[in-house]
Amino acid sequence: MTAPLLPPVAERPTSWERTRDAWILDPRRRRLLSWLAPTLLTVFAGLLRLIGLGHPHTLAFDETYYVKDAWSLWVQGYEGTWGDGANELFAAGDTSALETDTSFVVHPPLGKWLIALGMALTGQGSSAGWRLATAVLGTLTVLLVYLVAKELTRSYTAAILAGLFVAVDGLAIVLSRIALLDGILTFFIMLGVLFVLFDRRRTMPVLEAVATVSDGPRMWGRVLWRRPWILAAGAAFGAATAVKWSGLYALAVFGLYLVITDALARRRAGIVLWPTDAAFRQGPVTFLIYMLPALAVYLASWTGWFVTRGGYDRSSDPNPLVALWNYHEAIMAFHVGLTSGHPYASPAWQWPLLLRPTAVWVGGKDETCLGSDHCIAAISSIPNPLIWYLGVAAALYLLFRFVRGLGDGRYMPWSYAIPLVGLAATFLPWMLVPQRTIFQFYTVTMVPFLILALVLALRDIAGPRDAPRDRRLAGQRTVLIVVVLIMLVSAFFSPVWVGLTVPYDFWLSHIWLPGWV
Repeated sequence: MTAPLLPPVAERPTSWERTRDAWILDPRRRRLLSWLAPTLLTVFAGLLRLIGLGHPHTLAFDETYYVKDAWSLWVQGYEGTWGDGANELFAAGDTSALETDTSFVVHPPLGKWLIALGMALTGQGSSAGWRLATAVLGTLTVLLVYLVAKELTRSYTAAILAGLFVAVDGLAIVLSRIALLDGILTFFIMLGVLFVLFDRRRTMPVLEAVATVSDGPRMWGRVLWRRPWILAAGAAFGAATAVKWSGLYALAVFGLYLVITDALARRRAGIVLWPTDAAFRQGPVTFLIYMLPALAVYLASWTGWFVTRGGYDRSSDPNPLVALWNYHEAIMAFHVGLTSGHPYASPAWQWPLLLRPTAVWVGGKDETCLGSDHCIAAISSIPNPLIWYLGVAAALYLLFRFVRGLGDGRYMPWSYAIPLVGLAATFLPWMLVPQRTIFQFYTVTMVPFLILALVLALRDIAGPRDAPRDRRLAGQRTVLIVVVLIMLVSAFFSPVWVGLTVPYDFWLSHIWLPGWV
């Protein structure tokens, strides 16, 4: 009896690949993995964001605006002014400094309504309560990034890495543990992106199937009205805009992405007039089912302003919609003219280099800290530096591959486009206003797209399944080393993300660049 033939050693699967395939190919294990992996990631992210959420028990950085405005919305329906000593009184649970006079605020209400829900559950004096909404939505953002990566790659490994990197990134953690608006904005942007990808999965086969049923060239393709995921995406991006106006950039950029992908699908289907078909026949339909829910959600977020008389500019016109327009003109004038200096201001050109993170909170000296007589407690919006810089490099790599593919006429993986489109929506608009006072923590909306770019680049480094064994081993070891280093860097930086009291020299070891102080 002859021995069974074995493949050459160089072509045999590695032990990791055998374990991975055992999980992926077995239907029962695959079903278990499909819910166990995202569940464990979400729980892990929740622990990092919820444990010690009430520290510090003070209004940190711009919480002084958003938390007090949130409480005013909850009890008055509009943002009122606050008297002297309001911050200290509020932290003690005393809201007597709230006045009925209207306050001019420059961000839409939805994010503050969500912050108010946490205080409604726990009381206004609970610092954990006023951060509860950002912590919950920051945790769910990890799940959304996992699902987006799964849609892009159809790989559990890539999806797990994407979710893990967001879970342990410092900027994502800090903006989940402080009641600012940008973490909430990130959640709704990623929710919209996920819905756009669901629409792609549902719609692309329908559009491309035209080629299989046509017996000759067709001038026009189908106009699709039933696109429920586009309806949902419009609502999600409308909610992002109702948190901060910068959500409008994502609404516009991903709307353009929908038109372009529709056009390319019609081209693949053999439609002769595919650009015109996508822009002038499907385009208006997509615009309606995308923009109408966005507008509805945005206007609904102003319900408190509509049903009360105390909101800013509420009485400027008998028609409430005209009055709201007047208010928006005042907000726009503020944003355009915002050029006042700030010690932590960071123009957008500095963001990729990570030159000026924001110190969100700095505590006092503690004589009992680990036997040291010079200690400090601080919260800084420094992201995991390794994730950040590798993510920027990965985005440039995807852009290079994409541009080179266009020049060579080669087809590039469509998954490359999503991180690039996301970065175009969350970064490029800020480059157009170099004089405006902006901050590095705005880049929390960029973090998921940088991480998606990094995961796609790591997937290329790991190599395809049909690559030679030596190539696979080298690539997988490189990826493993990167993951281990990222986790170690996150563990090292965690004290400055959650505000632990540490010796001053230990804190100083985290200041890798002069602007990080």
